[in-house]
Amino acid sequence: MRVSATTTPCLKSDADTVALGVFEDEELAEGPPEELGEMLASGEARRSFKALAVAHAQGKRWLLVGLGARTEFTPEHGRVAAAAVRSRAREISTRVLCWQLPAGGDEDLAAALVEGTIISDYSFDRYRSSPPQPDGSGAAGERKHLDALIVSAAEPLDARVAQAAIVAEAVNAARDLQNRPANDLTPTALAEHARQLGEEIEGLSVEVEGREAILARRMGAFAAVAQGSDQEPALITMRYEGPESSGPTLGFVGKAVTFDSGGISLKPGAKMAEMKFDMSGGAAVIEAVAAIARLRLPVRLLAVVGATENLPSGRSVKPGDIVTAANGKTIEVNNTDAEGRLVLADCLWHAVDSGAEALVDLATLTGAVIVALGSTYAGLMSNDDQLAAQIIAAGERTGEIVWRLPLHREYEELLKGSYGDLDNAPEARKAGTIIVGAPGHRRLGVGSRPRVRRQGRFRLRRAPAGRARLLQRRIVARARGGKPLRDRGPRGAPRIEMGAVEARLARDLHELDRAALRTGGARVVAAELDRDDLIEHPVHQQHGGVRRNERHRVARRVAVRDLLRAAAHQGSCRPALPPSIGAREITHAGLHERVAQADALGARSPTRRSSGKFLA
Repeated sequence: MRVSATTTPCLKSDADTVALGVFEDEELAEGPPEELGEMLASGEARRSFKALAVAHAQGKRWLLVGLGARTEFTPEHGRVAAAAVRSRAREISTRVLCWQLPAGGDEDLAAALVEGTIISDYSFDRYRSSPPQPDGSGAAGERKHLDALIVSAAEPLDARVAQAAIVAEAVNAARDLQNRPANDLTPTALAEHARQLGEEIEGLSVEVEGREAILARRMGAFAAVAQGSDQEPALITMRYEGPESSGPTLGFVGKAVTFDSGGISLKPGAKMAEMKFDMSGGAAVIEAVAAIARLRLPVRLLAVVGATENLPSGRSVKPGDIVTAANGKTIEVNNTDAEGRLVLADCLWHAVDSGAEALVDLATLTGAVIVALGSTYAGLMSNDDQLAAQIIAAGERTGEIVWRLPLHREYEELLKGSYGDLDNAPEARKAGTIIVGAPGHRRLGVGSRPRVRRQGRFRLRRAPAGRARLLQRRIVARARGGKPLRDRGPRGAPRIEMGAVEARLARDLHELDRAALRTGGARVVAAELDRDDLIEHPVHQQHGGVRRNERHRVARRVAVRDLLRAAAHQGSCRPALPPSIGAREITHAGLHERVAQADALGARSPTRRSSGKFLA
């Protein structure tokens, strides 16, 4: 369908049908034929929402649609009205439809009319023996699709109309993926579709990894779901960075189980054919990324889609099996039909480890949400009020409304396993939607959404330890020349003169320090910048006593802080590595010596003293 905007009245366009909306208690604007006003006066046409009437005047067909009260009208009402008009236009074999924007209508209404028309014009005929003809007509001559859509308005709306067309076409492309049968849309076929988008769209890169790479990444939960099928699973990673992009890296994660039989915990036969739709979250993510890239939006975006089948076989994961997720957590698989949370656990971890700072996870995860909310709302769970508010507002604008469900740490108790860390399908049947949402993701290691906030003069990102490698790459990338400036080291260090390189290095090391302090007992990395090389010194976990986390907290703080102080104090992009940060065993006395050295540079000492030994 060709979509365009014009400032020329519809009467002078080449459209064979003109659509015109009218609000309650308002008269038609000047320009339409008198016959339309007479139809309203006689009651043949009404102003109530979605009421339709057809007239023939001045060589064109006219579709008059009621829009209801202007005070209650929203963009979603516009989409619904446009869909009603498109349905009637199909009955009268319309080829070119022109929407005359009502008086006072803005660009949001124009976009809604475009989206409603394109989405309602959709049909899926790929596998029919007599598909629609190139001219849009069916086998019996019935017109199934519009050739063109024109939006006429007093002001130019070309950009907004084109944007709406891209979004609506992306919606229909996702529907095409959903409707394809599982013997056609295998995980490999879905990955190939994503790869083709990467080749077609400028600025979009796509990486696809198969079973061996998934195992190499230690994605044991994802691999367990995939092991029952002969079809190769696919870990699809899409990256886009728009022009003049700023802000945190947004992460989309989608579940794409291209067919879900339930595995060994087999689903009932009735309506099992609909389980081809269990890849809908992945389809939405792939086409959303494609639309964002086509629109050249100024954002940084990372998308991860886990594609697999869930089938029973002699190799399938069995109820009672225990698998290990990418973050090291063990999961009891007590129901193989609760596979989506296993796939997403590893995909979410991969997204965070790859640099995503704010995550949006889309999935057909559980029927429990339909029991709770029906088909009107989608369930929303979030551990960040600001992000949740943005998604709720976006849902209102697009008509995809969501309802936020509560989160509480007590829900996590329901997830505890009897033999492993977690149970993928607790038998209590309590809070069925919530327990597979954000609390489970937090226990699987991607818990709190990395938050962007201000602290002092430094912009800090609180992120899991997986961000450490990304921060290290940033340190190396930034270790290049710059103009001198004055800056202040964190934690009260004295004001010093340093170059731009050293100032950025100090900020990044401080950011790494914050990341380290945020992560419980996970592995973190202290970095030495030596020319262009980066040397890593893992701080390993210890397993002796209740004070383990405190020891690591002190160790990480001092190890990274020493590097930070060395960089700030020496004003060099190649700070000398303090002897106490070598990859060797450090004693209790050695730790205190390091603290004293840091304190001499104005740092703040840990308030608690640790004992025993640790590896640095």
